[in-house]
Amino acid sequence: MPISADFDGRLNAVLPRAAEHFGTPFHIYDEQGIEENCAAFNRAFADTPYREYYAVKANPNPAVLELLAAHGFGFDCSSLPELTAAVRAGAVGHDICFTSNNTSRAELDAAVRLGVLINVDDETVLDKLTERGEVPDTLCLRVHPGNAGREASASYLGDPQSAKFGIRADRLSVVCARARQMGVEHIGLHMMLGSGYLTPQPFLLSLDLLLEQAETLHRDLGVLPSFVNLGGGIGIPYRPEEESFDLPALGAAVGARLRDWELATGLARPRLLFESGRYVTGPHGVLVTRVLNRMSKWREYVGVDAGMNALMRPAMYGAYHHITVPGASDRWQEVVDVVGSLCENNDKFAEQRTLPTVTEGDLLVIHDTGAHAHSMGFTYNGRLRPQELLLRRGGSVERIRRAESEEDYFATLRCRTDVLAPVADPVGLQ
Repeated sequence: MPISADFDGRLNAVLPRAAEHFGTPFHIYDEQGIEENCAAFNRAFADTPYREYYAVKANPNPAVLELLAAHGFGFDCSSLPELTAAVRAGAVGHDICFTSNNTSRAELDAAVRLGVLINVDDETVLDKLTERGEVPDTLCLRVHPGNAGREASASYLGDPQSAKFGIRADRLSVVCARARQMGVEHIGLHMMLGSGYLTPQPFLLSLDLLLEQAETLHRDLGVLPSFVNLGGGIGIPYRPEEESFDLPALGAAVGARLRDWELATGLARPRLLFESGRYVTGPHGVLVTRVLNRMSKWREYVGVDAGMNALMRPAMYGAYHHITVPGASDRWQEVVDVVGSLCENNDKFAEQRTLPTVTEGDLLVIHDTGAHAHSMGFTYNGRLRPQELLLRRGGSVERIRRAESEEDYFATLRCRTDVLAPVADPVGLQ
């Protein structure tokens, strides 16, 4: 979507100088916009005991994470480096939720050692915890709803039944009983039906499904979950014609659902958790790139100095990202493909997009890259990841991650010589 008028004004005030000073390409994030969004998230759920655990995979830059921590957000992590990033941002213990899948023993060891809240994605996690001989007093169980999740509309996760995440709902009681036998005292439930939703309905469905499971666990095992995590998946309007997600409406609806459930069942309502990433920071970042070439083939092409290594969502998902050309509103428009330099034909930010006519040296602004952009970057074709900048409230611009260099690209080749010698006559041929 077009960035907010406030962000647009702040960005335009510094963009030419920032591009000249730092060079392009770069992702730049808006401190004021991020902080205002954090405050709005907290206001939306002010009447419900809740906590947002920001999905670190969306944007793991420590400078961004520190802004979120200042607003009381925790962090949802899925790997060892993400755990480290959260700790470096000041998170301790249950400030962190570890939501991994296909989890390794090393990852579980680190999560237990740090005392974080572990979200159990599969029964094998309990096997590994048993092997360790050290079991946390609190666990969250991620529920795979199967066909019950089909009522949610399509999302980036695809068909709910095909999702690789979570414990089958029909096995939840068995897994919960086993966890209690292992010594777990407190249980929470988690469910995420999809991603990129622009209406509250999928989250209300998740809540209803989890509350049903909570009643079942209480009836069959005497276990009452103390919290429910509705996951992430709150979308942003990438296209100009799309409406923004109504977060206050979700807050009001969730609060009413929980109050009604408490009255109907006589059970204490669980605390509410989220793990949003895209919604929190996505609209508050852009990718700034400069035109390298104008090329005319069977189509008209605008070649820029960034590529899908800096933003892979269009190539991976066919996702739309809005593009603007600063200072070009009065130019003639034309239909072009906006492309990078990778040797892949899907290295495109836009196909057959109507934009103002541009020439070599012009700047393009690709919107909504505050989440799932730099963090999804890669180095295929020797195209390296760009720098990240932060637009501070006072109007200064700070580099918070430098661009990768050729030295970085070859750094892992500098390693200790280690050779596995062949086995002498392994099959007795001599």
